[in-house]
Amino acid sequence: MYKVIGVRFKKAGKIYYFDPGDLDIQQDDYVIVETVRGVEYGKAVVGSKFVEEHDVVLPLKKVVRIADQKDRLIVQENVAEAKQAYDICCTKVNEHQLEMKLVDVEYTFDRNKIIFYFTADGRVDFRELVKDLASIFRTRIELRQIGVRDEAKMLGGIGPCGRMLCCSTFLGDFEPVSIKMAKDQNLSLNPTKISGLCGRLMCCLKYENDEYEEAKELLPDIGASVTTPAGKGKVVGLNLLERILQVEVPELERVLEYTLDELMNASAVIQATE
Repeated sequence: MYKVIGVRFKKAGKIYYFDPGDLDIQQDDYVIVETVRGVEYGKAVVGSKFVEEHDVVLPLKKVVRIADQKDRLIVQENVAEAKQAYDICCTKVNEHQLEMKLVDVEYTFDRNKIIFYFTADGRVDFRELVKDLASIFRTRIELRQIGVRDEAKMLGGIGPCGRMLCCSTFLGDFEPVSIKMAKDQNLSLNPTKISGLCGRLMCCLKYENDEYEEAKELLPDIGASVTTPAGKGKVVGLNLLERILQVEVPELERVLEYTLDELMNASAVIQATE
């Protein structure tokens, strides 16, 4: 077992485990840690707890210290200077006539590196751009190409549902989403109806997918013959989440609604009678 705390570096970013050592770190404390990118400032979103070895990536790095007011001021200065760096980089991108869109700029806490996030349709030769930026900022430069989903996560916005984007508010990781999920949920396959601001399938299609898959395994398919309390009929409609079936009963010339339990009970009674 390993004692860890969970640290997040961005509002809806991934959670990384660190060794708190002898420090008394509480949830929502800000800490200074060493990462592969250098020294970073993050928030402890998960308080001290013990986890199994297979839940962590070894070796665990230790927390350097609990952040203080001076560290918070450094972060504020970095954010302010990153905004200036964004404007400078946009100017340089235009000068070099590069087919790329700058999304965000970020300084590492120790200012050892400045990272420029951008999107582009293909590969971009930005070697001359890096030289220009290095001569201006006098620090390590990293240009990182990201996808449209990551762009939406960084920029945020309001989704078709009228709420703030899930990816920018609480989703730490993107999970695979397929058109099959929309089909299983009987949603319109119109791309404008099931796509998010990023232009990809909405992440929320995944939320209820497991429930729909379970319901599909339990319920008969449309067109299947079933036994109802009113006699035999054919399934003409399904409400998967509520486990309700619409059954056309020829003898009554009507379409009736039954829950899955009602049909199972009716079938059991008829079998027992026979």
